[in-house]
Amino acid sequence: MTYRIDEIDRTILYHLAADARNTSAPMMAEEVDVTPATIRNRIRQLEENGIIRGYHAHIDYEATSGKVTTQFTCTVPVSERSAIAADARATHGVVNVRELLAGQDNLLVTAVGEDTDDIDRVAHDLSELGATIKREDIVRTESFHPYDPFGPNPDSPPSAVRDFQSIVGGAEVVEFTVSENAGIAGTTLEAANRDGLIPDDVLVVSVERGDDLITPSGATRIEVGDVVSIFSPESFPEELVASFDAQTPSTE
Repeated sequence: MTYRIDEIDRTILYHLAADARNTSAPMMAEEVDVTPATIRNRIRQLEENGIIRGYHAHIDYEATSGKVTTQFTCTVPVSERSAIAADARATHGVVNVRELLAGQDNLLVTAVGEDTDDIDRVAHDLSELGATIKREDIVRTESFHPYDPFGPNPDSPPSAVRDFQSIVGGAEVVEFTVSENAGIAGTTLEAANRDGLIPDDVLVVSVERGDDLITPSGATRIEVGDVVSIFSPESFPEELVASFDAQTPSTE
């Protein structure tokens, strides 16, 4: 089953792509109004599902005694592309390999060498593997930026809704985060139903709290930072959002 990412996951991916070393779970938790334990749990899920595949240092090899970084644009037989890519990764000096869905120029290989003779040796090794080198380019600089759609949108007001999924037949599954001062915070599901915070025709499917995924019952007490998934047989009632969104505390 494909892992479905929500707003919490997108925020994590954005910040880790921007600066994984200096971004902490509490920093991300504050942005999406959940607990740091929930962030750590989501990171583990993203890793286990192969969405986060590793953490890598961005190294300026030229600054380490003037090494040369070169990108080779290669053509390989489509049927052998993955095998040649695997062999290329194992070649001494190769630091990055990209397979492209193209008939021509379908393999990009980045290598670091001590000098031009070392780069020539890498080129020879790639040719021996069956790669036809079309271009060799010296990499001057390289920079990265996180994927903007995963980042914060200053034009959108904060919302308790974290994910929304339509199901065949008109049913919907909505994921909420319990905001501070939300009406449902500190309330059991039984009391929330009695007080009209949760309508009779919807079902609380799960409550994610830090590392724990709670199977809810009437006695389950909802806490600030919980991620609550709710099933509605029809379009979910708009008033349900108010139960999870932050409410202005009374000054009386």
